[in-house]
Amino acid sequence: MSEPPAALSACQKAELCASLLLQRKAENLVALNVGPLVGYTDYFLLVSGTSSRQVQAMADHLEQQMAKRKVKPLGVEGKAEGTWILLDYDEVIVHIFYGPVRQFYDLEGLWTDAPRVELEIAELPPIEGE
Repeated sequence: MSEPPAALSACQKAELCASLLLQRKAENLVALNVGPLVGYTDYFLLVSGTSSRQVQAMADHLEQQMAKRKVKPLGVEGKAEGTWILLDYDEVIVHIFYGPVRQFYDLEGLWTDAPRVELEIAELPPIEGE
């Protein structure tokens, strides 16, 4: 019998999500440490795409690749519209925006009390069994 995969820390999960999104040309990556400010998550990860198709493709890629690593979102919102997609990975909430929509809602401005976090983006290890 094989061992179950080790659980990722919140920071590792944020770094993994960021790496996967960057594979699909995500722009303007920002990670906010909202843990001290809210009780429901540790990080907000914000990225932009240049079209609704790219936003949807980034969300699909993230969901598929995380599922291969046995990590499923608690919820997904906005996928059909493709202008602001939210994927809730418990400790990490990912916001994937179409550029002008991100500017309009300005989450970075709303969460100015949340410090920005520098994530370590590294080459992803192969998935076991692939």
